[in-house]
Amino acid sequence: MKKSLLAVSLVAVLSAATTALVLPNATAQSNAPSAADTANTVSATPQAPLVSGLPDFTRLVERVGPAVVSIESTAGTRQTRGQQVPDDAQIPEIFRRFFGPGFEFPGGPGGPGQSMPRASMGTGFLISSDGYLLTNHHVIEGADEVKVRLSDRREFQAEVVGSDPESDVAVLKINASGLPMLRMGNAAAVKPGQWAVAIGSPFGFEQSVTAGIVSAVQRSNPYANQQYVPFIQTDVPINRGNSGGPLLNVAGEVIGINSQIFSNSGGYMGVSFAIPIDVASNVADQIKRTGSVQRGQLGVQIGLVGADEVAGFKLPDARGALVTVVAPGSPAEKAGLEPGDVIRAVDGTPINTFSDLPPLVGSKAPGTRVKLEVFRDGRSRNFDVTLMQLDGQASAGSPRTTPDRGTTPSTQGNPLGLAGRDLDAAQRRQYGLSNDEGVLVTGVGRGAAATAGIAAGDVILRVGRTPVASAVALDRALRDVKPGDTVMLLVRGRGGATQYRAVSVPDAP
Repeated sequence: MKKSLLAVSLVAVLSAATTALVLPNATAQSNAPSAADTANTVSATPQAPLVSGLPDFTRLVERVGPAVVSIESTAGTRQTRGQQVPDDAQIPEIFRRFFGPGFEFPGGPGGPGQSMPRASMGTGFLISSDGYLLTNHHVIEGADEVKVRLSDRREFQAEVVGSDPESDVAVLKINASGLPMLRMGNAAAVKPGQWAVAIGSPFGFEQSVTAGIVSAVQRSNPYANQQYVPFIQTDVPINRGNSGGPLLNVAGEVIGINSQIFSNSGGYMGVSFAIPIDVASNVADQIKRTGSVQRGQLGVQIGLVGADEVAGFKLPDARGALVTVVAPGSPAEKAGLEPGDVIRAVDGTPINTFSDLPPLVGSKAPGTRVKLEVFRDGRSRNFDVTLMQLDGQASAGSPRTTPDRGTTPSTQGNPLGLAGRDLDAAQRRQYGLSNDEGVLVTGVGRGAAATAGIAAGDVILRVGRTPVASAVALDRALRDVKPGDTVMLLVRGRGGATQYRAVSVPDAP
């Protein structure tokens, strides 16, 4: 009996399943559309977006896209010598991010001893209807031939009008007229949190659009030798091939030139750097007018003002740029600046951190007279400085020939536990010092000086703002230091770098 009931139940279930399978087929043969068919039908009437309030950059891209170009630069062939080709993991990121698709390293395909062209790709944008355009210096550096491709697929051989490695800006010219061009924006008005759009040719994919926000402004990039560029930092996705392309605001105006990425892998990791368009425009104007770029300079080396410097120099706050070296014969020396001074403003413009100073001064032409606000010995002072274009002989740390004073060991103790001796003539030449500069450190023990990073072989030039030229003078300058004090020592390392180091003396137990 139970088996019969089970059999009947199975039949009923199978019948229901069969019906479910058959009925849709029967319905599909009828003239009336099913509810499922109606739901899947594409409506000719655009539907309201399910998500609202999001930015839409389509109009911006349609308007500015035609003025963005792709650039291919080719360097002349050269003989290879069978070098081993480095793989991606061996190529430093500072190089990997700059070269586009198609770049060949020496010793690559073609075999040893054969000539190979070197090519890279980048992006640029038109700034005039008669064919002037901007890109990065590193996109066309060393190129024998530069080809520009417009968005309408026309191609032109470009003339390199000029380029500036310090700012990484290059000006090109193509023989055409009636071209679309981009409007320049106001980089000074850019603020963190604002939307930004990039158009370029990452990995050779032309007219690629990415967007993000500005994450910082006035950014110094310690991994790039571009002290005159206060970068705009964004999280806009930028990759190899984007170099030289425009960074745009939501009005479609250029606010920067995409230049670099920060990456551990060679790919985009959320930190991109753009050259502010006011910096780029200033460079471009000089190149078009004179063929070169000149920048005013003070002739100083500077360092960061941090909490230790505030304590050591008794500063009111951590704003400013700490002067560590004044170049002989420089405008700064002629105006009376000294190591230990803190530059806090230029022509009334505040210097909030040391990286603010080079681009501000570098934007002014040689011969410009500027007023510096300097903090020294507990109060602010003003210095008038006439900027000049320094040559290599006026660089900080240049050796100067002086008579020898002999070598005298330190005979007195000091609270920092430093041991030192006078420099001989050969050592002064080695460190680029005059006869009245410096004490050679011979020992630091395990005290505060060692903790501050001072080591045997360093040379102490000043205690605070007081120059020291002998071991005896060093002990004399340190004799009044008490437990709990912070002392600023101007130190020149064996590699030639000169910087202040804060040495904090522990409190007495």
